[in-house]
Amino acid sequence: MRVLWTDLLFTSNPEHIQRILATDFGNYVKGERFQQAMGSVLGVGVFNSDGDMWKFHRSMTRPFFTRDRITHFELFDRHALICIQQMKKRLEEGYPVDFQDLMGRFTLDAATEFLFGTCFHCLEDGLPYPYYVPTTPSPSSSSPSTSSILPTTTTTPTTTSTNTTNQTTNAQNFTTSFLLSQEVISDRERLGPLVWPLMEMWKDKTKEPMDVVGGWIERIVREALERRKEKKIIKGRGEREEEEKMREEEEGETLLDHLVEMTDDPTVLRDETLNIMIAGRDTTAATLSFVIYSLAKHPEVYRTLREEILRMIGSDTKKPLIYEQVKECKYLRAVINETLRLFPVVPFNIRESIHETTWPSPDPTKEPLTAYSVFMMHRRPDLWGPDAEEFDPNRFLDHRLKECVGKNPFIFLPFNAGPRICLGQQFAYNEMSFMLIRLVQHFESFEFCADACEPEFRAPRKEWVSSPEERAKTFGAGHRKSVDEIFPKLTLTMSVAGGVWINAKEAQVGVEIET
Repeated sequence: MRVLWTDLLFTSNPEHIQRILATDFGNYVKGERFQQAMGSVLGVGVFNSDGDMWKFHRSMTRPFFTRDRITHFELFDRHALICIQQMKKRLEEGYPVDFQDLMGRFTLDAATEFLFGTCFHCLEDGLPYPYYVPTTPSPSSSSPSTSSILPTTTTTPTTTSTNTTNQTTNAQNFTTSFLLSQEVISDRERLGPLVWPLMEMWKDKTKEPMDVVGGWIERIVREALERRKEKKIIKGRGEREEEEKMREEEEGETLLDHLVEMTDDPTVLRDETLNIMIAGRDTTAATLSFVIYSLAKHPEVYRTLREEILRMIGSDTKKPLIYEQVKECKYLRAVINETLRLFPVVPFNIRESIHETTWPSPDPTKEPLTAYSVFMMHRRPDLWGPDAEEFDPNRFLDHRLKECVGKNPFIFLPFNAGPRICLGQQFAYNEMSFMLIRLVQHFESFEFCADACEPEFRAPRKEWVSSPEERAKTFGAGHRKSVDEIFPKLTLTMSVAGGVWINAKEAQVGVEIET
């Protein structure tokens, strides 16, 4: 395509994507266009850098994601308990829960504690109500410690699909600003380098939200740098008791504590921690939301999953989870993978090529700018079979796994591939697995509530054919437009416009599956 005097090549071919991400990695970069659009939010962080700066960020972060740290289930357990308590409380009121909002809170609290050692307590704020609730009931009380943790800067929420409390807490403020800043830079990339600067000629649209987000992160970075200085002073004094105490504290080292040992540049530290926080919060929250939506739409899959978890782990929610047990839940991993196949949270990506190149194609092409879609590749029938658009976790357990992914691993790329493969991949799998296990232990079934979402965000839209039979005839029996009741939204990552509203039936305590 040629868009506004710029050549753009678009592909969903696994051979092309393999070249971009792995075999010809050095020829494909984020590029100046991308970096300019994203710079006011991502800075020089790992997702917005190339060359030596990118290598530096990877080398700083990689050592922290060890097996011991990413299997720290106690951290997940504390936040999951609050999450499920809030969920049950709202269901007892007779209202469905926006599961996407809830998972956003859960992953932000878990991510900030893991990364910074400081939690937002987003889960302790009042949850949103469905749009049809005329007046918002009294909200759940928020944590008294929230206001002391977050900056006092306030902004007006810009987008919300549900009624919330009249009082905007600092945690809600941060989340709103966090999401708005991502919406702005993703719009910039879609508008292109000739248009978005004109749209922001008088005002940088990221400034206000980044004053909130950056203000909090910069304060945390300053505190981490001060702690590092104190450690150096203690080491210099050579006092044994203080050194032993310091070593004990290092056992609970956060990612930021690790990073300040690598550099004392506050800009690099701020940008890197923000980049990792986006990855740690948005992707996991969206995937868990798509998982629960899919399980609600496929109760037979949920029954199979629940049977496996209760058989392998049991129903005791107070019993600590062991990594080896979670690892043996094969169907659980298959459910997550199938969700990631149909709903990859980074559905589209873009690179610029440095040198001219020729791709394996009947029509060899030289490309300056290349967009590729994992989302479309994951749904290609010629790669995944005629049922490519059906939700079927068994494809990651039966003969199809070897026939499809076994032949070409590059047809399944939910976590990227090559040198830029996601460092937090296993951390994300563990966090999602843990949360799903706890949900299965607490709830017998889930029901998707489309009517709780505002009409403008419901799918299928009116302009699409209304009846399932007509939709199947128009789009094909397996096409997602004939079955999905959600409307995807895309910023830097994919989520669900209007939320994922669910009802749930609480499980009977102590029910086990006989082995």
